[in-house]
Amino acid sequence: MTIQVGVDHTTPSAVLERVGLVLDAFDGPGRLTLAQIVRRTGLPRSSAHRMLERLVSMRWLHREGRDYTLGLRLMELGSLAVHQDRLHTTALPHLQELHRVTGFVVHLAVLDGDDLVYLEKLGGRLATVVPTRIGGRRRADTTALGKSLLAYSGTPGDAYDDIREHGIAYEREESLPGFGCIAVPIGPIGSAVAAVSVCGPLPHLRFDHRLTAPVRMTATAIWRKLDRNHVAPTLQRRLPLRMAPSAREPQYA
Repeated sequence: MTIQVGVDHTTPSAVLERVGLVLDAFDGPGRLTLAQIVRRTGLPRSSAHRMLERLVSMRWLHREGRDYTLGLRLMELGSLAVHQDRLHTTALPHLQELHRVTGFVVHLAVLDGDDLVYLEKLGGRLATVVPTRIGGRRRADTTALGKSLLAYSGTPGDAYDDIREHGIAYEREESLPGFGCIAVPIGPIGSAVAAVSVCGPLPHLRFDHRLTAPVRMTATAIWRKLDRNHVAPTLQRRLPLRMAPSAREPQYA
């Protein structure tokens, strides 16, 4: 039996798992050093260094001095993934309209296990003060978006029963201090594919029909576009979202 010395017998699946560990280490703000990546991944220092340099050469990562950040190629692929996603493509014009008529930050998000993942965020100048980001995660049960999706996926509990009954979820400073959100699932109970919300400072956010109505209309419009089996009445025309003058874009100091 001949033994080959110096040959890397690492299987492709093991290599992919290691690449995944390295890329997952960047799930958060800031730059990472080799030492930080080793601590976060548990990989041997030499293996981690070789993998990092290979990823840099492929433009998946970028190195500046001793610091590593996500590279341009990953940003390009991420952008392509978003634009090729049918849900995002279908929802985007409706989300833009919802932001236009409310003036608040608008989110589109999906459930991933116990987490909520943001697919889109629109908000103009107000978006800079709402600490969420596309691709970011939060515990689903602390957000209006997450609670609405948990309820529609069958999670038991009185609070979720109330969401299922009324088709809407609210959040008051549970995940974002000083902010509130109003969320509606996209799709029926048991089949919701995502949720949409408006979010803003509590002193300006009204938890009544002036905001709940346009959020509901947006979720319904997106679902109708996604559901291929849905046939709208021939004479029915989708009207643009309208709100009372007092509920239009809030004024901030």
